Amino acid sequence: MIKSNDNIRNIAIIAHVDHGKTTLVDALFRQSGLALKEIDQDRIMDSGDIERERGITISAKNCAIHWKGVKINIIDTPGHADFGGEVERGLSMVDGVVLLVDSAEGPLPQTRFVLEKALAKSLPVIVVINKIDRPDARAEEVLNEVYDLLLELSNDESMLDVPVFYANGRDGKCGLSPDSIGENMYPLLDAILQYIPAPVYDDEEPFQMLVSDLSYSDFLGRLAVGKVINGTANTNDSLICIKEDRNESLRVTRLQSYDGPTFKETTDVEPGDIIVLSGVSDVSIGDTICTKEEIKALPRIKVDEPTVSMMFCQNTSPLAGLEGKAVTGAKIWERLQKEALKNVSIRIEKNLDDTFTVKGRGEFQMAIIVEEMRRDGFELSVGRPHIIFKKDENGNKTEPIEYVYIDCPEEFSGTVMDKLGRRKGVMLDMQYVNGNRVKIQFEVPARGLIGYRDEFLTDTRGLGIMNTLVKGYEPYKGDFPDRQTGSLVCDRAGTAVAYGIWELEDRGRFFIVPGDPVYEGQVVGERNKELDLLLNPTRTKKLTNLRAAGKDEAVSLTPVVKPSLEQAIQFIKDDELVEVTPKSIRMRKKILDSQQRKIFNNRGEIPQYLL
Repeated sequence: MIKSNDNIRNIAIIAHVDHGKTTLVDALFRQSGLALKEIDQDRIMDSGDIERERGITISAKNCAIHWKGVKINIIDTPGHADFGGEVERGLSMVDGVVLLVDSAEGPLPQTRFVLEKALAKSLPVIVVINKIDRPDARAEEVLNEVYDLLLELSNDESMLDVPVFYANGRDGKCGLSPDSIGENMYPLLDAILQYIPAPVYDDEEPFQMLVSDLSYSDFLGRLAVGKVINGTANTNDSLICIKEDRNESLRVTRLQSYDGPTFKETTDVEPGDIIVLSGVSDVSIGDTICTKEEIKALPRIKVDEPTVSMMFCQNTSPLAGLEGKAVTGAKIWERLQKEALKNVSIRIEKNLDDTFTVKGRGEFQMAIIVEEMRRDGFELSVGRPHIIFKKDENGNKTEPIEYVYIDCPEEFSGTVMDKLGRRKGVMLDMQYVNGNRVKIQFEVPARGLIGYRDEFLTDTRGLGIMNTLVKGYEPYKGDFPDRQTGSLVCDRAGTAVAYGIWELEDRGRFFIVPGDPVYEGQVVGERNKELDLLLNPTRTKKLTNLRAAGKDEAVSLTPVVKPSLEQAIQFIKDDELVEVTPKSIRMRKKILDSQQRKIFNNRGEIPQYLL
């Protein structure tokens, strides 16, 4: 018999990046009576240095609060398109969503993506117009845009009856209209109990749990996180983990449920709750854990396919092994396997030449994986991101296409249209908005956006905003020119000298400063012409005994801004690598020896094992 567990509500908070999801969860924490005196910080749900530094959510995280006797499990989801797999994983555990929209920016591409996924699962929606205190807030217009989006994605007029709240998440206030904001978030908490349905279950079915997340404890080992679909479980129960290709027996060593941002031990669990189960040694996201008596698998979690691949390999530069603790290919492969276990949107492959291919949603997702590895003490090299092409039913080549949404000052719109036009971009819409700004929508091949984001910020002097959304695969759009500049390549090993760099500054923009170690084949700068140029930044001034006045020249170098990891990944060409260590980020040629590079260039091709 189908029943509902009215003591529990499971919700996900979904939104575009930087619309205030994590800050809103902070307010719900504090106003629900949860004791968080020991946690003296903002954005409690942001875990790890990278999330705190960037101010964005990278991985979906669970937490729980209690309101009027009901436990509310909350999943804080990422707002960046590259981490869409985290959203799809989180939505598998909930019965409704809170859609957060910025009161000035309105619905943006990721808003559409996450809302489309939620509506496809028929999840009820509560709309929150956040940051209502912004001076440029346009609450009524944004609400109409949300209604338009809901109707476009669902084609159901009942969507116009969704509950709507206006909030200032930072101050923990919300209300039913922009002009009547209350002093707390109580109306939103009450609406969650009223509009989000309780989880349902069949009381005749045995225990079933869908694994939607993984964690690890030094004391308990691997932890399986997921929603209990049916039945109950107790500590020391003997269960079965149903994997894709086999079944594995397990004994429950500990059951835990969420309480605030952490979890606490419990002896038994009830259907509909989100729990943490320990006792299984080999588990993957999407597996089903059930009883031995009735082995029934639940539908596995399905996520969109990867669109970008990147090559990872051992660092083979002359400076390898000086700064990192984990430098071997075996250690890198082991770390990538762990990443693939907890990240459902990436795929990893081991190549015959001791390199590894990682496939994911975008270069930003890849950069985050590399950044986490370097902070863990790894040394490695990564190649340029490549788009994953496919064949249609007729055998024709297809490629992923993305919607690109540009918001920039009107004076820069011509440059943006010209640059994206060269990348096979097609303009779909153009609107002029207040403040001499313009909003433009394009369709652009995904490969045309690799390396463009930094160029876009330069072209718009940092005043432009660009967002993307994957449209799907379409016929191949043809070739277009790649990077228009060459690389400045060091021709010998040594230490960079101020005089040597100063003499070469007219050749282009440097990435190194005096005192940096360099080696043959290292990319030390960007040339201001198309072809690569070999040079010697270690050259010192010849000493003479001439002491004539005015003979010495003052060395004054242009300030150097070293590229970040994302900038380096976007900058390199197909025959180059990014060398990543815990302390340094360098770029280099795949073939370090200049004579060897000439030989392969004269042949017209580079061996596959070097690509």
